[in-house]
Amino acid sequence: MIEHKKYENGFEYIEVRNARAQAKIALQGAHLFHYQRQNQQPLIWLSETSFFEPGTAIRGGIPICWPWFGKHPVNKNKEFPQHGFARTALWELLEVDEPSEDETKLTLQLHHLPEHFKLWPYRFELRLHITIGRTLTLALTTTNRDQQSFELTSALHSYFAVSNIQDISIEGLENTPYLDTLTNSREIQKGRIEISQEVDRIYQQVQYPLILQDGERTVTINATGSTSAVVWNPWIDKCARMGDMHDEAYKTMVCIETANALDD
Repeated sequence: MIEHKKYENGFEYIEVRNARAQAKIALQGAHLFHYQRQNQQPLIWLSETSFFEPGTAIRGGIPICWPWFGKHPVNKNKEFPQHGFARTALWELLEVDEPSEDETKLTLQLHHLPEHFKLWPYRFELRLHITIGRTLTLALTTTNRDQQSFELTSALHSYFAVSNIQDISIEGLENTPYLDTLTNSREIQKGRIEISQEVDRIYQQVQYPLILQDGERTVTINATGSTSAVVWNPWIDKCARMGDMHDEAYKTMVCIETANALDD
Protein backbone atom coordinates (compact mmCIF):
# COMPACT_ATOMS: atom_id res chain seq x y z
CA MET A 1 0.00 0.00 0.00
CA ILE A 2 1.24 3.46 -0.97
CA GLU A 3 -0.04 6.68 0.59
CA HIS A 4 0.92 10.24 -0.28
CA LYS A 5 1.07 12.36 2.86
CA LYS A 6 2.04 15.87 3.99
CA TYR A 7 3.10 17.47 7.21
CA GLU A 8 1.24 20.61 8.28
CA ASN A 9 3.83 22.81 6.55
CA GLY A 10 3.22 21.04 3.23
CA PHE A 11 6.36 18.86 3.34
CA GLU A 12 5.48 15.82 1.20
CA TYR A 13 6.37 12.19 1.79
CA ILE A 14 5.29 8.71 0.77
CA GLU A 15 4.33 6.00 3.23
CA VAL A 16 4.79 2.38 2.15
CA ARG A 17 3.33 -0.65 3.88
CA ASN A 18 3.38 -4.28 2.81
CA ALA A 19 3.37 -7.70 4.46
CA ARG A 20 7.09 -7.55 5.22
CA ALA A 21 7.96 -3.97 6.09
CA GLN A 22 7.03 -0.31 6.20
CA ALA A 23 8.91 2.78 5.07
CA LYS A 24 8.65 6.54 4.61
CA ILE A 25 10.29 8.49 1.80
CA ALA A 26 10.37 12.28 1.45
CA LEU A 27 10.02 13.68 -2.06
CA GLN A 28 12.61 16.27 -1.06
CA GLY A 29 15.89 14.49 -1.64
CA ALA A 30 14.23 11.13 -2.41
CA HIS A 31 15.12 10.72 1.23
CA LEU A 32 14.15 7.45 2.90
CA PHE A 33 13.78 8.33 6.59
CA HIS A 34 12.10 5.21 7.99
CA TYR A 35 12.40 1.48 7.32
CA GLN A 36 11.19 -1.21 9.68
CA ARG A 37 10.47 -4.89 9.21
CA GLN A 38 7.19 -6.11 10.62
CA ASN A 39 7.44 -6.82 14.37
CA GLN A 40 11.04 -5.55 14.57
CA GLN A 41 12.78 -2.39 15.71
CA PRO A 42 13.52 0.28 13.04
CA LEU A 43 16.68 -0.37 11.04
CA ILE A 44 17.14 3.26 10.02
CA TRP A 45 17.79 6.01 12.60
CA LEU A 46 16.02 9.39 12.52
CA SER A 47 16.76 12.29 14.82
CA GLU A 48 13.84 13.22 17.04
CA THR A 49 14.60 16.87 16.39
CA SER A 50 15.20 16.62 12.63
CA PHE A 51 13.78 19.43 10.51
CA PHE A 52 11.13 18.55 7.93
CA GLU A 53 11.25 21.85 6.11
CA PRO A 54 11.72 22.77 2.44
CA GLY A 55 15.36 23.36 1.59
CA THR A 56 16.68 21.87 4.85
CA ALA A 57 18.33 18.44 4.95
CA ILE A 58 16.74 15.75 7.14
CA ARG A 59 19.00 14.50 9.96
CA GLY A 60 18.90 10.72 9.74
CA GLY A 61 17.53 8.22 7.27
CA ILE A 62 19.49 7.85 4.05
CA PRO A 63 20.41 11.24 2.55
CA ILE A 64 21.72 11.23 -1.01
CA CYS A 65 25.06 13.02 -1.33
CA TRP A 66 25.40 14.08 -4.99
CA PRO A 67 27.17 15.30 -7.15
CA TRP A 68 29.86 15.80 -4.52
CA PHE A 69 30.52 14.16 -1.19
CA GLY A 70 31.53 16.53 1.61
CA LYS A 71 32.56 20.03 0.59
CA HIS A 72 32.60 21.09 -3.04
CA PRO A 73 35.97 20.00 -4.47
CA VAL A 74 36.84 23.52 -5.65
CA ASN A 75 34.41 26.12 -4.31
CA LYS A 76 34.04 26.23 -0.51
CA ASN A 77 31.44 29.04 -0.48
CA LYS A 78 28.20 28.48 1.39
CA GLU A 79 26.12 28.58 -1.80
CA PHE A 80 27.80 25.29 -2.70
CA PRO A 81 26.17 23.17 0.01
CA GLN A 82 27.79 20.35 1.95
CA HIS A 83 27.20 17.02 0.16
CA GLY A 84 25.73 18.63 -2.97
CA PHE A 85 22.20 19.67 -3.82
CA ALA A 86 20.36 16.38 -4.51
CA ARG A 87 19.41 15.84 -0.86
CA THR A 88 17.42 19.09 -0.70
CA ALA A 89 16.05 19.12 -4.28
CA LEU A 90 12.47 18.12 -4.99
CA TRP A 91 12.34 14.76 -6.78
CA GLU A 92 9.54 13.25 -8.87
CA LEU A 93 7.94 9.90 -8.10
CA LEU A 94 8.26 8.23 -11.48
CA GLU A 95 7.01 4.70 -10.94
CA VAL A 96 5.50 2.37 -8.32
CA ASP A 97 5.33 -1.40 -8.62
CA GLU A 98 3.91 -3.89 -6.12
CA PRO A 99 4.90 -7.29 -7.56
CA SER A 100 3.65 -9.14 -4.46
CA GLU A 101 2.22 -8.47 -1.01
CA ASP A 102 5.80 -8.78 0.33
CA GLU A 103 7.53 -6.19 -1.86
CA THR A 104 7.11 -2.61 -3.04
CA LYS A 105 9.31 -0.93 -5.64
CA LEU A 106 9.57 2.80 -6.25
CA THR A 107 11.55 4.88 -8.73
CA LEU A 108 12.23 8.56 -8.10
CA GLN A 109 13.89 10.94 -10.53
CA LEU A 110 15.78 14.24 -10.49
CA HIS A 111 16.97 15.97 -13.65
CA HIS A 112 18.73 19.22 -14.47
CA LEU A 113 16.81 22.42 -13.85
CA PRO A 114 17.91 26.03 -14.42
CA GLU A 115 18.66 26.53 -10.71
CA HIS A 116 21.01 23.52 -10.73
CA PHE A 117 23.27 25.03 -13.41
CA LYS A 118 24.53 27.58 -10.89
CA LEU A 119 25.99 24.70 -8.88
CA TRP A 120 26.52 21.98 -11.49
CA PRO A 121 26.88 23.12 -15.13
CA TYR A 122 25.87 19.83 -16.73
CA ARG A 123 22.69 18.19 -17.96
CA PHE A 124 21.97 15.01 -16.03
CA GLU A 125 19.34 12.49 -14.99
CA LEU A 126 19.46 10.92 -11.55
CA ARG A 127 17.27 7.97 -10.56
CA LEU A 128 16.85 6.22 -7.25
CA HIS A 129 15.28 2.75 -7.26
CA ILE A 130 14.04 1.66 -3.83
CA THR A 131 12.79 -1.82 -2.93
CA ILE A 132 10.92 -2.20 0.36
CA GLY A 133 10.56 -5.79 1.55
CA ARG A 134 12.36 -8.31 3.73
CA THR A 135 15.51 -6.46 2.70
CA LEU A 136 15.97 -2.78 1.88
CA THR A 137 17.61 -2.03 -1.46
CA LEU A 138 18.59 1.36 -2.89
CA ALA A 139 20.18 1.81 -6.32
CA LEU A 140 21.34 5.26 -7.41
CA THR A 141 22.00 5.74 -11.12
CA THR A 142 23.51 8.82 -12.79
CA THR A 143 23.02 9.39 -16.53
CA ASN A 144 25.04 12.05 -18.30
CA ARG A 145 22.64 13.99 -20.59
CA ASP A 146 25.31 16.54 -21.49
CA GLN A 147 27.74 16.69 -24.40
CA GLN A 148 30.79 16.70 -22.14
CA SER A 149 32.02 14.33 -19.49
CA PHE A 150 31.95 15.10 -15.77
CA GLU A 151 33.36 13.62 -12.58
CA LEU A 152 31.35 13.22 -9.42
CA THR A 153 31.51 11.80 -5.93
CA SER A 154 28.44 10.53 -4.09
CA ALA A 155 27.13 8.56 -1.14
CA LEU A 156 24.10 6.90 0.34
CA HIS A 157 24.62 8.49 3.77
CA SER A 158 22.93 5.69 5.75
CA TYR A 159 22.16 6.22 9.45
CA PHE A 160 21.64 2.92 11.27
CA ALA A 161 19.74 2.71 14.55
CA VAL A 162 21.68 0.88 17.28
CA SER A 163 20.96 -0.05 20.89
CA ASN A 164 24.12 1.58 22.27
CA ILE A 165 27.10 2.83 20.25
CA GLN A 166 29.58 1.40 22.75
CA ASP A 167 28.17 -2.11 22.32
CA ILE A 168 28.41 -2.39 18.53
CA SER A 169 31.13 -3.52 16.16
CA ILE A 170 31.64 -3.18 12.41
CA GLU A 171 33.33 -6.00 10.54
CA GLY A 172 34.60 -6.33 6.98
CA LEU A 173 36.99 -3.36 6.91
CA GLU A 174 39.94 -5.11 8.53
CA ASN A 175 43.25 -4.23 6.81
CA THR A 176 41.49 -1.58 4.68
CA PRO A 177 43.16 1.82 4.12
CA TYR A 178 41.27 4.91 5.24
CA LEU A 179 41.52 8.66 5.60
CA ASP A 180 40.88 9.88 9.12
CA THR A 181 39.27 13.25 8.35
CA LEU A 182 39.62 14.39 11.99
CA THR A 183 43.42 14.23 11.83
CA ASN A 184 43.84 14.28 8.01
CA SER A 185 46.02 11.18 8.32
CA ARG A 186 46.12 7.98 6.27
CA GLU A 187 45.74 4.79 8.29
CA ILE A 188 45.10 1.04 7.93
CA GLN A 189 42.22 -0.48 9.86
CA LYS A 190 43.41 -2.96 12.47
CA GLY A 191 40.76 -5.44 13.53
CA ARG A 192 37.04 -4.73 13.67
CA ILE A 193 35.74 -1.23 14.37
CA GLU A 194 34.52 -0.37 17.86
CA ILE A 195 33.53 3.21 18.67
CA SER A 196 34.39 5.04 21.90
CA GLN A 197 35.06 8.57 20.53
CA GLU A 198 34.26 10.76 17.54
CA VAL A 199 34.86 8.87 14.29
CA ASP A 200 34.89 10.22 10.72
CA ARG A 201 36.70 7.94 8.30
CA ILE A 202 36.63 7.38 4.54
CA TYR A 203 37.65 3.83 3.69
CA GLN A 204 38.97 2.99 0.21
CA GLN A 205 39.45 -0.28 -1.68
CA VAL A 206 36.49 -1.66 0.28
CA GLN A 207 35.41 -5.21 -0.32
CA TYR A 208 31.78 -5.69 0.62
CA PRO A 209 29.81 -7.00 2.48
CA LEU A 210 30.19 -5.15 5.78
CA ILE A 211 28.63 -6.42 9.00
CA LEU A 212 27.13 -4.26 11.75
CA GLN A 213 26.87 -6.35 14.91
CA ASP A 214 24.53 -4.87 17.52
CA GLY A 215 24.00 -7.39 20.31
CA GLU A 216 22.00 -10.24 18.81
CA ARG A 217 21.09 -8.18 15.74
CA THR A 218 23.26 -8.59 12.64
CA VAL A 219 22.93 -6.13 9.75
CA THR A 220 24.59 -6.98 6.44
CA ILE A 221 25.48 -4.10 4.12
CA ASN A 222 26.28 -4.97 0.53
CA ALA A 223 27.14 -2.76 -2.43
CA THR A 224 28.16 -2.77 -6.09
CA GLY A 225 29.57 0.12 -8.08
CA SER A 226 31.36 1.44 -5.00
CA THR A 227 34.75 0.84 -3.42
CA SER A 228 34.44 3.45 -0.66
CA ALA A 229 32.69 3.39 2.70
CA VAL A 230 32.31 6.11 5.31
CA VAL A 231 31.98 5.45 9.05
CA TRP A 232 30.79 8.38 11.16
CA ASN A 233 29.64 9.09 14.69
CA PRO A 234 29.77 12.66 16.09
CA TRP A 235 30.23 11.56 19.75
CA ILE A 236 29.60 13.85 22.72
CA ASP A 237 30.95 17.32 21.91
CA LYS A 238 29.94 17.56 18.26
CA CYS A 239 26.51 16.06 18.93
CA ALA A 240 25.90 18.73 21.59
CA ARG A 241 26.70 21.45 19.03
CA MET A 242 24.26 20.14 16.41
CA GLY A 243 20.87 21.82 16.44
CA ASP A 244 19.02 18.86 14.91
CA MET A 245 20.25 16.18 17.34
CA HIS A 246 19.61 15.69 21.06
CA ASP A 247 22.79 15.81 23.16
CA GLU A 248 22.85 12.04 23.65
CA ALA A 249 21.58 11.02 20.22
CA TYR A 250 25.07 9.83 19.24
CA LYS A 251 24.51 6.78 21.48
CA THR A 252 21.75 5.38 19.26
CA MET A 253 23.16 5.82 15.73
CA VAL A 254 26.07 5.07 13.48
CA CYS A 255 26.57 6.02 9.84
CA ILE A 256 27.93 3.35 7.53
CA GLU A 257 27.77 4.91 4.10
CA THR A 258 28.16 3.31 0.71
CA ALA A 259 30.10 5.89 -1.29
CA ASN A 260 32.21 6.98 -4.20
CA ALA A 261 34.62 9.34 -2.45
CA LEU A 262 38.16 10.74 -2.80
CA ASP A 263 39.77 8.87 -5.72
CA ASP A 264 36.76 6.54 -6.16
